[in-house]
Amino acid sequence: MRALSVLSLAALLVACSSEPPVAPTSASKPAAPRQQAEEPTPAHLRELRGQLLGAPAGSEVEMALLVIDDRDRPQQLLASLRLSGTGQALPFKLTFNPEVFPQGRRVELRARVSQSGQLVQRLAPQRILQAESQALGPLQLERAP
Repeated sequence: MRALSVLSLAALLVACSSEPPVAPTSASKPAAPRQQAEEPTPAHLRELRGQLLGAPAGSEVEMALLVIDDRDRPQQLLASLRLSGTGQALPFKLTFNPEVFPQGRRVELRARVSQSGQLVQRLAPQRILQAESQALGPLQLERAP
């Protein structure tokens, strides 16, 4: 009888110690992309905000803040972002560290859009003059050459 009560007590403790199974809820859906969320930017970082116009639905958009040399070649990546095209205005928020922003060098925001692995559109380079948060507004994508 004593052994049975010890086993029962042990089984009860094991059953109480495990967590109940979690039923799927709407909270378990995949999180929205970082750039879509309206999270505040940390005080030590800066951001470029705007909307890309013309990215087709199902496309992949890559944005980059780059240091460019005199021959128009990228030399350093300061920040990057990937988005999925929706066929509508595509809001973006590109966060960067102002401490690595080079003074006296050319810095540009560039973007390219690909579909099925093929480049279909690009953003004309946008010159960024200061390491400050900026609202760039709507930026029109153009056909890739």
